[in-house]
Amino acid sequence: MSKFRLLSARFAVAALLICGVFFLASATKQNGGSYSVRLGRLKYQGGGDWYSSRTALTNLAVFCNQKMSTAIDPNEGVADIGGPDLFNYPYIFMTGHGNVVFSEAEAQNLRLYLESGGFLHICDNYGMDKFVRPQMKKVFPELEFKEIPFTHPIYQAPFSFPSGLPKVHQHDGKAPQGFGLFFEGRLVCFYDYESDLGNGWEDAEVYNDDPNVRLRALQMGANMLHYIFQH
Repeated sequence: MSKFRLLSARFAVAALLICGVFFLASATKQNGGSYSVRLGRLKYQGGGDWYSSRTALTNLAVFCNQKMSTAIDPNEGVADIGGPDLFNYPYIFMTGHGNVVFSEAEAQNLRLYLESGGFLHICDNYGMDKFVRPQMKKVFPELEFKEIPFTHPIYQAPFSFPSGLPKVHQHDGKAPQGFGLFFEGRLVCFYDYESDLGNGWEDAEVYNDDPNVRLRALQMGANMLHYIFQH
């Protein structure tokens, strides 16, 4: 990996993070209504439905704009894991039910993105766990997923989650868990397991979830974005 590519990648993601800090601080849209930043969805290989939870990111963006006066574009972006578009987004959402396969080049590209200041949110839409863990090992062979303590800032603001992640869908009936990968002390990947935040962000009529469950899922998503731009 060239030093120039590493510096360019870090500059690109850092610029997006600066934009995020700006819109959180200013609480206004720029240029008479334009948006400061867009959320991205990860497109990966292997046959898993990376495109599921189609309304999730739009609703999360709208919720944050309404509740935190942010300026997030409600139209999601799609980033191929091995391409340069990955570096256009400070937050990348990865979801699905099935198989996940990263090539070595894709794993290196994702690692560069995360080392450069980007953030990956993995949402197990059920059945993804046994596939995504070994693929993330290709990205960070030296790291292990660690359960994030409830005292971590990501559970504190702007909404309080003293018991950790909300339980959106039952799946195997296990307690929801939030796992993280920490690179040089920084949380670079948040993995919600047995929670299914992405489904909780979907249009209300998709699953007809209890309104309070859906609200708590959106609030947890807002916490995640708040954490990214504050830390």
